[in-house]
Amino acid sequence: MKKECDCFTNRELSWLQFNERVLNEAGNARVPLAERLTFASIYQSNLDEFFMVRVGTLMMQMYSKEKVIENKTGMSSEEQIEQILNQVTVLEKKKALIYEQLMGELEPKGVRIINFNRLSNEEGKILEDYFDAHIAPFLSQMIIGKQHPFPFLANKQLYAIVLMKSPKGKKKIGIIPCSNSVFKRLIEIPTRPGTFMLSEELILHFVSKLYPKYEIREKSIMRVTRNADIDPNEIYDEDMDYRNMMQLMIKQRNRLNPVRVELSRKINKEAMEELSQYLEIGRKHIINVDTPLDLSFVFLLQNYLLDQPELFYEKRTPQLSPDLNLKESLMGQVEQKDVLLAYPFESMKPFLRLLQEAAEDPSVVSIKMTLYRVAERSKIIEALIEAAENGKEVVVLVELRARFDEANNIEMSRRLEEAGCNILYGLGDYKVHSKLCLITRVTESGHSYITQIGTGNYNERTSKIYTDLSLITANDEIGAEAAAVFSALQQGEVVEETKHLLVAPNCLQNKIADMMDEEIAKVKNGGEGYIGIKVNSLTDKVLIDKMIEASQAGVKIELIIRGICCLKPGIPGMTENITVISIVGRFLEHSRIYRFGQGEEEKIYIASADFMTRNTTRRVEVAVPVWDEAIKNRIRYMFDIMMKDDEKGKIQNGDGKYADRSINETKLNSQELFYQEAYSRHALEES
Repeated sequence: MKKECDCFTNRELSWLQFNERVLNEAGNARVPLAERLTFASIYQSNLDEFFMVRVGTLMMQMYSKEKVIENKTGMSSEEQIEQILNQVTVLEKKKALIYEQLMGELEPKGVRIINFNRLSNEEGKILEDYFDAHIAPFLSQMIIGKQHPFPFLANKQLYAIVLMKSPKGKKKIGIIPCSNSVFKRLIEIPTRPGTFMLSEELILHFVSKLYPKYEIREKSIMRVTRNADIDPNEIYDEDMDYRNMMQLMIKQRNRLNPVRVELSRKINKEAMEELSQYLEIGRKHIINVDTPLDLSFVFLLQNYLLDQPELFYEKRTPQLSPDLNLKESLMGQVEQKDVLLAYPFESMKPFLRLLQEAAEDPSVVSIKMTLYRVAERSKIIEALIEAAENGKEVVVLVELRARFDEANNIEMSRRLEEAGCNILYGLGDYKVHSKLCLITRVTESGHSYITQIGTGNYNERTSKIYTDLSLITANDEIGAEAAAVFSALQQGEVVEETKHLLVAPNCLQNKIADMMDEEIAKVKNGGEGYIGIKVNSLTDKVLIDKMIEASQAGVKIELIIRGICCLKPGIPGMTENITVISIVGRFLEHSRIYRFGQGEEEKIYIASADFMTRNTTRRVEVAVPVWDEAIKNRIRYMFDIMMKDDEKGKIQNGDGKYADRSINETKLNSQELFYQEAYSRHALEES
């Protein structure tokens, strides 16, 4: 019998595996070249956020009085950080190889990044003149000393660090901010169209001009990543407006302690020690990186490749659902049948039009909605504002604690409030992460509901790049439970019990475990049991333990987990009946699907909740049962196709590592297939 701990993978190390799958797409020759640049940049921005949030949390735990032990693998915070840093070192080497490969493949396409070693003397003089005239006047070089303390280094900004010797032989450190809105990041070589040098490399090359009295010994580009894990409750002041308190939190977060320092070149051990002391960070957190420290410039490179469409993905446009006619009343159509929208293959326009119609319809008395992340110029916000101006009761719960979207949500809440909407800021103990909209109508026959429940945010921009599902129904039982959820939220509470919806924190994890028990019971009674789950992450130990129990009982379990998966499949006697795949492709897999049972008895839900403890017990999340048979069949079909994806779908083996697989004669890309089918369905409807 295997030990139980053999079934688990550490959460943070599993996340790094996910980000490696993103990085692999940057090196995947079957992905168009210009798109591979995007994956390289996503890998870096993902890693930045990982250090800011997860490593930041671990470091705070490490310095706390109470020792925190991770509940699956028994690792301490220190052990996790050590393994993270070791793994990141390996991944950075892999990233450097892929970056060099990408740059090499770009050169024949007419775009290249170069350094001074590849310039002629004439070109070097041109760049020197450019530096003198257009860059040097806007730089603020500093020298660290008694009268000049070590400066604050902004999060993720680029700096040149220079190790120098004064005329009297004293060692000095110079620091120059390289991020500037005045000059361009990419400096084009006039004699070679399409050939560029990064501005920070130009600054570093001519840094001796900025310190003419000093001998330059060593130099490097430096980038600091700061902790972003700050709890709003720690700065809560009951006399302060909650919105103002969140703005204060944003300011404080920008100045939290460093969790990582990246250097583009190696510097001597003594200087490393000094830098470590100045920034109050361990030496192991200072990482040498063999690529540019900020890869966001790749999007500028893509602009120079637009005349070569073969280097990009084929253009895809979300299609209108054939199940709805935008020229007729959408509320009337939904009252006749439930509707499922599948983004990005289908457009969000029908839902936007539904909101617009509700804002204008005299029979609509209220619109209630939870908002977590929205687009900057949101049509959803415009529709809610219009509804309020038309005299409807509009209740909007704006979760101001949506990490890194706080500023946008603060501004949005002000606009809604000024228009007459009733604004809620969430619950003190629980983030509200649900995707729930309730339209209430009053007619001669009484009141009725139209309810929309989704897996993704109300965001027009991300609906074109994230895969999500959105169910719209006029079912009164679903509407009544949605109304109960909003009633509780308006009173600062959470619902204690539900009949149909699964609503965290009190009525989701336990009900999912109960449905898993039902599948276990079927097998014990001689039948077949089945569990199919698609989520972004799986870390909830209660549900993982229940899956292990189900696997041991003989229940077939299929898991589609894009990111973190703390459960290892295929371990004899423990998880041998569990299959885990991860799909990383053109669109971000974001939909959540829960399946229990098979045939006519199968229960299917779509949900806002991943299987993470924070989602199942510490947030307000909503899952809705799918009752319409046609929609159930469609979700089954989508799930089964994704399980067969052998182009972007990687299978996790018993050692926790992910591998390619071969299932179909011709490689199957589920996302491309769903888009092709959306085009075909729309064309058939048009004809």
